Amino acid sequence: MSDTKADRVKPDMSPTAAVVIGRSNRLEVVRRGRAGFYADGGEDGQILILPQHTAADCAVGQWLDLFVFLDADGHLAATPKMPLAQVGEVGWFRVASLSPVGAFLDWGLPKDLLLPFSEQQAPVEQGRQLLAMVFRDERGRLAASTRLDDFIADEASGLKSGDEVTLVMAERTDLGRKAIVNHRFWGLLYHDELTTPVRRGQRMRGYIRRVREDGRLDLSLAPVGMARLEGAAGEVLALLKRSGGVLPLGDKSAPEAIRASTGLSKNAFKQAIGILYRQRLVELAANETRLRQ
Repeated sequence: MSDTKADRVKPDMSPTAAVVIGRSNRLEVVRRGRAGFYADGGEDGQILILPQHTAADCAVGQWLDLFVFLDADGHLAATPKMPLAQVGEVGWFRVASLSPVGAFLDWGLPKDLLLPFSEQQAPVEQGRQLLAMVFRDERGRLAASTRLDDFIADEASGLKSGDEVTLVMAERTDLGRKAIVNHRFWGLLYHDELTTPVRRGQRMRGYIRRVREDGRLDLSLAPVGMARLEGAAGEVLALLKRSGGVLPLGDKSAPEAIRASTGLSKNAFKQAIGILYRQRLVELAANETRLRQ
């Protein structure tokens, strides 16, 4: 990843910074003028809250979460309406239109987001959905890029097994499905971790299952470690109660049968019933788990 693009997707969020363009900012409404309400942008001066977006109950002295961007004239403007993704985030966008300078993406705001030709990994088609990173170009304007490898790193830092993270689902692979972790790193969900259907572009909570020696991330959709096992034990206990106290599953059952009935891998199921057994809640047989009377 080039230093230039790394800088573009890391907005300045230091305590001394003024507003962050392309991100949500907590700002105070300080006056009402002929053009509408204005928010205090600190060293950036007062920022017009676009009249067509102003809430009906907007008032001087009120604090609002406002998305700040540059208008067509290069001036700061703000709206309480949030886009599908902000600067430094990957979003799932529909191609709204094509133009001589690139494509425009519907990102939830009235003005579509430009995807320049130079930032397209492959040609795009109107009406199709795609994953793209939102960034600020060298002139401070907001734009999108489908060249995700320029922004997303293979080698992760600052994460450990068990950490809860934000995932954006990417393409399938022979091993499972790639996902973008915290909008910064690539990770992999193996097939046996995909206990529920997911789709490309879906944003969801996940967990770091393992940080490999090469810094790459193995992921999980369920909590990792004892918290996960306790959660799985609770799920099995609830399933037992719903099934009249008996499950035709045990530590000798086929993995496919266990997953079909419980949604758990065989290893997670065995550890879950082990927890229930040690708590003297169940009796175990090779192919049966039964609630104690």
